[in-house]
Amino acid sequence: MAQIFHPSTNTISRVSIFGALFFGLALLFVVYMIFRSPYVTGVNVVVDQPVPFSHEHHVRGLGLDCRYCHTSVEKSSFAGIPPTETCMTCHSQIWTNSLMLEPVRTSMQTNQPIRWNRVHDLPDYAYFNHSIHVQKGVGCVSCHGQVDQMPLTWKAEPMTMEWCLSCHRNPENHLRPTSEVFNMNWVPPKDQVSQGRKLIEAHQIPVRRLSDCYTCHR
Repeated sequence: MAQIFHPSTNTISRVSIFGALFFGLALLFVVYMIFRSPYVTGVNVVVDQPVPFSHEHHVRGLGLDCRYCHTSVEKSSFAGIPPTETCMTCHSQIWTNSLMLEPVRTSMQTNQPIRWNRVHDLPDYAYFNHSIHVQKGVGCVSCHGQVDQMPLTWKAEPMTMEWCLSCHRNPENHLRPTSEVFNMNWVPPKDQVSQGRKLIEAHQIPVRRLSDCYTCHR
């Protein structure tokens, strides 16, 4: 029987098949890396604000407690954005002529709130409650990073579903005594897992329900 195709076509077909497979895998890898990149997640990207507020200066430098500005974080789902009056508690006395603080003074004079740009903005279909996390011993640093070292605020964690579930499935790795929730410099003990399990029992945390769909999607 006469051979229709030259033997070299077998090699070409194999190379084409493996090449297409490699290209497909490479394309999936590129898409995966794009969705994990700061361009999509916003991690480590500074968000412009009408006033360049420095957590590093106010928290680390002046020693302000998180709750001084985020007053509802212990009892509400929302941490709370400080009203202009909170800022003017100090800035009616210091830096009163600073151009950087002009939006704050204008807000006070016009009784119009400052329009801050959100750094952490979960999608509407994801339910999150700050108070329950604080009450069970999840530190601010666990989600927001070392804000006391941020001259301008950025997102420290991706806050994807995968990231949230990694904590919900193993909360003992992240829990701390409630007295240390707002401590930016708290260091986990060497036996964090065993201590975390004791906190789970003490706070009656229903670990099995933490990864239920209903917990975050209501």
